[in-house]
Amino acid sequence: MTDSTHVLVRGITGFFFMFILARLMGKRQITQITYFDYIVGITIGSIAAELTFSTYIRMSNFIIGMTIWAVIPIIISKLEIKSLTFRTLMEGKSTVIIENGQILEENLKKESVTVDELMILLRKKDVFTLADVESAILEKNGELSIMKKSELEALTPKDIGLTMEKQKAPSIVILDGNVMEKNLVDYGYTKEWLLGEIMKQGAKTYADVFLAQIDSMGTVFVDLYHDTLKMPQMKEKLLVAANIKQLQASLINFSLQSQNKDAKEMYQGYATQMDKLVSEMAVYLKE
Repeated sequence: MTDSTHVLVRGITGFFFMFILARLMGKRQITQITYFDYIVGITIGSIAAELTFSTYIRMSNFIIGMTIWAVIPIIISKLEIKSLTFRTLMEGKSTVIIENGQILEENLKKESVTVDELMILLRKKDVFTLADVESAILEKNGELSIMKKSELEALTPKDIGLTMEKQKAPSIVILDGNVMEKNLVDYGYTKEWLLGEIMKQGAKTYADVFLAQIDSMGTVFVDLYHDTLKMPQMKEKLLVAANIKQLQASLINFSLQSQNKDAKEMYQGYATQMDKLVSEMAVYLKE
């Protein structure tokens, strides 16, 4: 065989063998990569590259080398599952960087993290002010986990006594103009209903839709192939009226769901106010 043929055969062999090893080593290599995992991946890739171009070295030597670098991490990962001590030895521990709102300078030095790097990690978590942070932990994979101060946490339905309906994961119901009938049936809707929903958003047929997604509340997101098919936007005053009516409906729904008597009365009161507001504004909202 010519040199080019050798390189082609060895390259294809190295690629598929590396693919097999990656599958055997598991998804952890991607989703929970540590510095050790990173080194192993780089080494296996380097051996595969050498396998392709170093035609003067027997292919079997490279295969053995790649196998060794793949099997040892697999064994180590099994031992880590069985032994906390061994796992700590191999992966280290998470480090507290901020505690009770105070930066632990010694731990920053220990992890060789500068203040600038800490601020970058915080901004990646949508935190721009140190005063907002109650605690922050530098994880073993280099990610920063933070807990904001309790007064800054978002209000949840549970905090105000609401019992919310369990939601299903959103699902694609149209892709490339084709209806995903199984997904649609799983949500309890028909093709006729779906056609009506996409027509409200400017489509004439399913073929006009590049992608459509439905959530557990029955709301359909539609992306059309051609932006020119989009319906003209609702006039501003009518949009205001529609938003007020939607808010009123939400308040009534909250009132029906709430088990707290005071909260129920509060929602009913605000809903009545919204109804009165719409009535008073009706003359001015007409086009």
